[in-house]
Amino acid sequence: MVFPGSGGLRAPPLLLSLLLPAIWEAGSGQLHYSVPEEAKHGTFVGRIAQDLGLELTELVPRLFRVASKGGGDLLEVNLQNGILFVNGRIDREELCGRSAECSLHLEVIVDRPLQVFHVEVKIKDINDNPPVFRNREQRLFISESRQLDSRFPIEGAVDADIGANALLTYTLSPSDFFSLDIRANDELGKSLSLELRKSLDREETPELHLLLTATDGGKPELEGRVQLLITVLDVNDNAPVFDQDLYRVHLLETIANGTLVTRLNASDADEGVNSEVIFSFGGGAPPDIQEKFKIDSTSGEIRVIGNLDYEEKKSYEIQVKAVDKGSPPMSNHCKVLVKVLDVNDNAPELAITSLSLPIREDAPLGTVIALIMVSDLDSGVNGQVTCSLTPNAPFKLVSTFKNYYSLVLDSALDRETTSEYKVVVTARDGGSPPLWATASVSVEVADVNDNAPVFAQAEYTVFVKENNAPGSHIFTVWARDADAQENARVSYSLVERRVGERALSSYVSVHAESGKVYALQPLDHEELELLQFQVSARDAGVPALGSNVTLQVFVLDENDNAPALLGPPGGGGGGGGGGGARSEVLWRSVGAGHVVTKVRAVDADSGYNAWLSYELQPAAAGARSPFRVGLYTGEISTTRALDEADAARQRLLVLVKDHGEPALTATATVLVSLVDSGQSPKLSLRASEGAVASEATLVDVNVYLIIAICAVCSLLVLTLVLYVALRCSGAAVGRSEGACAPGKPVLVCSSAVGSWSYSQQRRQRMCSGEGPPKTDLMAFSPGLPPSVNLSERSEPPDMNSDPSGNVSLTFKLWL
Repeated sequence: MVFPGSGGLRAPPLLLSLLLPAIWEAGSGQLHYSVPEEAKHGTFVGRIAQDLGLELTELVPRLFRVASKGGGDLLEVNLQNGILFVNGRIDREELCGRSAECSLHLEVIVDRPLQVFHVEVKIKDINDNPPVFRNREQRLFISESRQLDSRFPIEGAVDADIGANALLTYTLSPSDFFSLDIRANDELGKSLSLELRKSLDREETPELHLLLTATDGGKPELEGRVQLLITVLDVNDNAPVFDQDLYRVHLLETIANGTLVTRLNASDADEGVNSEVIFSFGGGAPPDIQEKFKIDSTSGEIRVIGNLDYEEKKSYEIQVKAVDKGSPPMSNHCKVLVKVLDVNDNAPELAITSLSLPIREDAPLGTVIALIMVSDLDSGVNGQVTCSLTPNAPFKLVSTFKNYYSLVLDSALDRETTSEYKVVVTARDGGSPPLWATASVSVEVADVNDNAPVFAQAEYTVFVKENNAPGSHIFTVWARDADAQENARVSYSLVERRVGERALSSYVSVHAESGKVYALQPLDHEELELLQFQVSARDAGVPALGSNVTLQVFVLDENDNAPALLGPPGGGGGGGGGGGARSEVLWRSVGAGHVVTKVRAVDADSGYNAWLSYELQPAAAGARSPFRVGLYTGEISTTRALDEADAARQRLLVLVKDHGEPALTATATVLVSLVDSGQSPKLSLRASEGAVASEATLVDVNVYLIIAICAVCSLLVLTLVLYVALRCSGAAVGRSEGACAPGKPVLVCSSAVGSWSYSQQRRQRMCSGEGPPKTDLMAFSPGLPPSVNLSERSEPPDMNSDPSGNVSLTFKLWL
């Protein structure tokens, strides 16, 4: 049908009168239309998009589509104007047979979001089938002795249409002998028979030819005709008579072959051969009856010979003919109505369509995942189906229309806990025992970037030796992301900041994919003892998530700095500084243990690498030198009283050596001039002051020793107090400053004479401001076992020796 519109065609008035307007039932959520069968292609059915409340512009983007169960593509929707139209030939009799109700059920599906609408299109019958008789002619043999008002059954016509179009009226051609008797029956329809109105005389009229016409109630009327050929018989004037005109039988559809349906009984008032009755199915019995049943011609027993199926056919109407053996034979008819009873022999059927997979783990509750349709060919309770889901699944079934269900999300999803669900839908009918069917749906959960990368530790400590090769690998960071695919692909980068006056990226770099950390340049322990920075790990999700980890890189000292010689105190005079020769003047009258001078040196390294020892190189001639040097103090003193045999000018070579592996050295040259006590040499002011100072030093040695012993006791107490205070303040600073708090003190012990160092590790602060001032306490004492810790740096020991060889203790406290 085409509705009038802009440039459109107008449908014929007759066709418009056959169509009913679309009716929308808000309570049921279903559209109803109607269309006559045999409508032409393009016939208007309804404005389905408008009736469903959909905009024409969203039909294509939302994948508007129509699915029909059993109707093929008889109906189609124009996506440009949203009109439902006829797309193919609709034959109501082919679709629904003689069923009173005939409808096409359409399922309209749109996506984004997923919606399902149900449309019922009622197919209206038109009078396109004329009444049809099974045979072109019917033969009747009627004895001339039959009484008036006798009735002779004849077979009526069948019209494939329904309603008024199948309402048949019969007319018989004019006859003096017979009239048409029509009797209506609710179950069997109309029964036709010829009623004898005038006695027959075979000698006068041996045969009669009548025309039976069947006319339906359609507009225009259609009709069918059959010839009735009546042969008048003589003599045998009693036909068999059944004890019932109609036999009713109920059989289960599962009844076994050979089961007795019923036993017919017919009697004939004649005698002899004329009373012997033969049973048979009426002429032209349909093939389905002949395939399902058989009749014993003698006993009249009807038995089942084929499988009955309630879903295929619910009832059978069997016409039985009883014929005697008279000459000519006489017959009579009866009908057997077999009703097939349903048995629960069909399991439910499941069909899952329109899967919206995978489903995001952040999908809202109520999201439709799939559409499920169930059906059962049985009837009544046997065809009533209920659906259920496997337990412990975050989904539920929602009934949308009759046997249609939606699988929807019922609780929150977490892909990291469960990435896939196997949902089993079970459909169970109401039969006894019940039958069921299952269908499984694999619901994959799509990942959402809801997990940030996580490091195994919040902080890592790395030890790297100084003077490393540029670009060397020093550590590898790794972060785990619980998400999947791109959301779990982690990239690493430095958290850029300033290290002093330089950027952090000039010191280290991190590989974006592997997380390997590289030192871009050689590190120098003397310049930078601790490099503290953060590495960021971010995933590739949208939006990206990330976390940071702190790396503390301790630069370990190597013995890469030789000892450096210092000039004499006061800076002037006869000694040379920094490794040059220095001159000293000494009276020959001095005794053993007199301090001549002191060699001073420093080492830029730390720990053992900066611990210096002094050795006096032997004279070239092998003569025993009257001088010695303190092993750790560098003080040059006499070993005996000088005499005339000693050369007036002594050249002393002092080897300064650190304790590194390998050890590095420096050499200091000291020139000592010996003068007699009676001489009056012209000494420089510097030499005189040096002699005076030497004597003063010798006098003050014992005083220093006493002071040192007192200082030891005081500093031990002070050390304990400071240690407790530093531990408490370190914990507080650690909570406030995080990774910038000072490290724990480390014990460093030496070998040789058993000196030791207890030092708070010095660090170059890498925070945004300068760190709190360091506290460094160093003490030396003989007799302790040696121990080594190269990761700590101690100040070079400063020891003084008195002439007796005792070692004085020097304590240095920096605050």
